[in-house]
Amino acid sequence: MNTTRTTTVTCPNCGRGNRIPVAAKGRPKCGHCKHPLPWIVDAGDDDFAEVVDNATTPVVVDLWATWCGPCRMVSPALEQVARDLAGRIKLVKVDVDKNPRLSRRFEVQAVPTLLVLDQGETVARQAGAAPAHVLREWVEQAMAGRQTAAGER
Repeated sequence: MNTTRTTTVTCPNCGRGNRIPVAAKGRPKCGHCKHPLPWIVDAGDDDFAEVVDNATTPVVVDLWATWCGPCRMVSPALEQVARDLAGRIKLVKVDVDKNPRLSRRFEVQAVPTLLVLDQGETVARQAGAAPAHVLREWVEQAMAGRQTAAGER
């Protein structure tokens, strides 16, 4: 029996629904038009390693809480960044109240806490909400720094 968890994503190019795995290598593309898909998933204490640490694409992690007003404000902005950078990043949302091990691992002091991870390693971190254009610039700078560091190795 196949127990691979999937999520459904609407292609921003053609509007078709696509089922994509929560944890996979590579970058999801629309089955109809082959356009890169935004990869937005939830993860927790039990599946974070599979969903995030083993990802082959940079991962933006949103550590949030249901009671947090700024978290509710930043969520649509992060989803916009995921759509803008479709095929280049994976957005993973983690509810800190339901996932205390991850809260401890990342030493969450405030929510939202945002991370950019590359192969499980934190390359950028910021706390608090920001508009989509600021978040996109932050993510792109983190990814550019990651590429520079990889080139220097």
